[in-house]
Amino acid sequence: MHGQRYIPMLLDRVAAGELSTSHLATHSVTLNEAPSAYDMFKHKSDGCVRAVIRPE
Repeated sequence: MHGQRYIPMLLDRVAAGELSTSHLATHSVTLNEAPSAYDMFKHKSDGCVRAVIRPE
């Protein structure tokens, strides 16, 4: 698997600030907003590519 080969190098580059991950998540919501985030992701509304659900 390619992940086993490249993940350590990629994590090092992210930690060094060489790679940005901000484009991977388009929305950040609280746990209470999770149901609407799942719906938003399912229907790709509001440009949702990935929603990060964080505890409050």
